[in-house]
Amino acid sequence: MSPRECMGFSDFQFVPNPRRNRDGRRFPGHREVLCYLKDFTHAFRLADAIRLNTKVLRVVPINSGGKWLVKSVRVVEPDREEQEEVFDAVVVASGHYSQPSLPSIKGMEQWRRRQLHSHSYRVPDPFRGDVVVVVGCGESGLDIALELCSGGVAREMLANHPELQLHPQVDPGVVFADGRHVVADTVIYCTGYTYSFPFLNTGGGLQLTVEDNRVGPLYEHTFPPALAPSLSFVGVPMRIFAPWFFEAQARWVAQVLAGKKTLPPEQDMMRAVQEDYRARELAGVPTKHAHVVGAVQRMEILEFVYRNSDMPRMDDWKMELFVSVVRNTMDDRETFRDRDDDVSDTIKEGRRTWLCVSAAQYEAALAAAATEPAGADDATTHMHAQDVAGSTSNRQP
Repeated sequence: MSPRECMGFSDFQFVPNPRRNRDGRRFPGHREVLCYLKDFTHAFRLADAIRLNTKVLRVVPINSGGKWLVKSVRVVEPDREEQEEVFDAVVVASGHYSQPSLPSIKGMEQWRRRQLHSHSYRVPDPFRGDVVVVVGCGESGLDIALELCSGGVAREMLANHPELQLHPQVDPGVVFADGRHVVADTVIYCTGYTYSFPFLNTGGGLQLTVEDNRVGPLYEHTFPPALAPSLSFVGVPMRIFAPWFFEAQARWVAQVLAGKKTLPPEQDMMRAVQEDYRARELAGVPTKHAHVVGAVQRMEILEFVYRNSDMPRMDDWKMELFVSVVRNTMDDRETFRDRDDDVSDTIKEGRRTWLCVSAAQYEAALAAAATEPAGADDATTHMHAQDVAGSTSNRQP
């Protein structure tokens, strides 16, 4: 849970937009995040490089030349004709929130009332008046439970899935390990996600696998040694400062593909991967948490960013603010978004400066995009966007 001060891209901060019907809160909703991404796309004229409503069906290497065949289809077109293209490089940036992970609970297959994963949850309205059991006590579980409470749900309960079982339709109840019995209308599973790349075919062998939710081998959670640099991943790490961390990953990938940075030899990258596995095992980190950056050493997140990219250092006041938010979240989940009582003078001064400077940059970028001629070179506007889009999307006719 990050405040907007820590969420924006380095050259286009997530400042409150004064336009009508925009969400100016420090912890904005998902609609405001979408508006921000649209503003970013408009400011740096990226729309022509993005294909929406497109499903990637297959990504496969072409022989040993380092190029990739990508098969896709426009899902909104009536004929849905498949398209094949050749690219110099592929960046897999689908993240880890697309494939829900469902628990194995006795009776869930026979239970005939409503069951859904948090991936499908949008608003509390459809559950008004229901008795809802929320399975999972992580970020999503806590947020959804609180929203359901305020949305008029008759009752909600939080549970860890090893503690319950579902009874079939003849007894539409949820039974907890301690014997409690609840007649529920809905069960919402907030049980996380699994990494899934069904479109990716790396040519057989063990070049890239997903085992116990560990994508591997990945050098620095980004490059598969045997397929680098033409294949890379952005967005695999968990429990980091996103999107700040992912921007650092994207910058690193772009610089490698542009020839501005080089990767170690394949064997050295493999050695580093194995050393990371061993360090996590010795620290007692489960394999399924292989991509929790900072699980072994807290400063690993910052070290990764500054070691691999030219990402500007995060201001001290932002780090302090983030820590304050985490502390407030643990103290009071319901009111932490509104709390500002323990913010230090350092944070207040940093935020004032950030708001003035960033708001001016934000409006200037949007104004420049509105007046720029239609055929202008995007590279002069935004070098980072040019690196990512231009270097990784060199299509062959």
